[in-house]
Amino acid sequence: MNISIFGLGYVGCVGMGCLASNGHEVIGVDVQQQKVDLINQGRPTIVEKDIDQILGEQFEKKKISATSHALEAVLATEVSIICVGTPSTSRGHLNLEYIFQTAAQIGQALKAKNTFHVVAIRSTVLPGTNDKVCAIIAQESGKRRNVDFSVVSNPEFLREGSAVEDYFNPPMTVLGGDNEKALDIMSKLYTGINGPVEFVDIQVAETIKYVNNSFHALKVAFANEVGNICKQLDIDSHEVMRLFCMDRQLNISPVYFKPGFAYGGSCLPKDLKALNTLAHDLYLESPVLNAIDISNEKQKNRALDLIVQTQKRRIGILGLSFKAGTDDLRNSPIVDVIETLNGKGYEIRIYDRNVSLSRLVGKNKSFIEEKLPHLCNMMQGDINRVLEWAEVIVIANRDDMFQEILPRRDQKIIDLVRITRHENKGGYEGICW
Repeated sequence: MNISIFGLGYVGCVGMGCLASNGHEVIGVDVQQQKVDLINQGRPTIVEKDIDQILGEQFEKKKISATSHALEAVLATEVSIICVGTPSTSRGHLNLEYIFQTAAQIGQALKAKNTFHVVAIRSTVLPGTNDKVCAIIAQESGKRRNVDFSVVSNPEFLREGSAVEDYFNPPMTVLGGDNEKALDIMSKLYTGINGPVEFVDIQVAETIKYVNNSFHALKVAFANEVGNICKQLDIDSHEVMRLFCMDRQLNISPVYFKPGFAYGGSCLPKDLKALNTLAHDLYLESPVLNAIDISNEKQKNRALDLIVQTQKRRIGILGLSFKAGTDDLRNSPIVDVIETLNGKGYEIRIYDRNVSLSRLVGKNKSFIEEKLPHLCNMMQGDINRVLEWAEVIVIANRDDMFQEILPRRDQKIIDLVRITRHENKGGYEGICW
């Protein structure tokens, strides 16, 4: 396939070499003549492991070239990949000026082209950028989106120092688009790449890179705070984190990475508080660890706000324990929400098939007696009595039986755990989806 790459910096240079080595003909485009000249000498524009050898080999095979003229590149190719920079502004926003300038250049070039053209955004951009790029290309070219051209969001996941290895072995290739022909063309670019291709909504593709990098930054800060505590106690922090990383069932896994309600139970709140207190006693600042509980409390408040905003007074709660399959009420986040609602005069009825007040003992019993002394008046033994009575149904844990409920048409459903069967119903609202 013939491909043009706009922007011959880090992502563009690596992409050019790797695409060419997979058999494609690649033309690079850049406003800096020095970069154009380097490519036309078979030399890289960056320092990166293996890319000099790849570009040299592909230059000898006449698979790569570069130009400063967008028209020449677009007319000679079927796909244009945008890899220009998106630096931060002085206020922390992304500067998308180069993206939009490139879109305008591609649009002007498409005036002279009669065949379908695919534009892929490889640069890291904000959600909504794909639509803006489409609008610019349509305006400049007079062509129609998804008829004469289409724009696909295709974020990269390359690390400096191992970019070539990452290109050929990505965790996944993400393609966000709304045109099957364009997505099919783009998927063929990645034939032979060792990793799955994920077809997603455009804005999902535009968002994922920010989530990835923010989490990577969080991991660095988290590990450093753990290291600071360990150093003060003369503990080998690297040995601690080596053990941490061995746990692929919970620590490094999909577990807990599902947007929803706050955490609770007997372990997470207690142990987080203990580690924060230990850091405080050692005169260490641990802002990441401190912020975890603050964020968790705000998620409880978010659930409360969703209930209050319904302007209904009869609230049915499905699930009282902190997770399904247990009767553990200690630090169950829905208990705090119920306590606040009760204090505001709301009528509340609760169903949880795993919770029997007569069987509660020890700290589990003392916790709930302190928080909700009148819980016995709220608990119901029949889920249907709650469903028939309530104006608002709040689903608070993942008990399988909550998948089967049949709410009335006039009932609001506030879902804190994502029971997907109910999402298309009129009164449905998820806490963070």
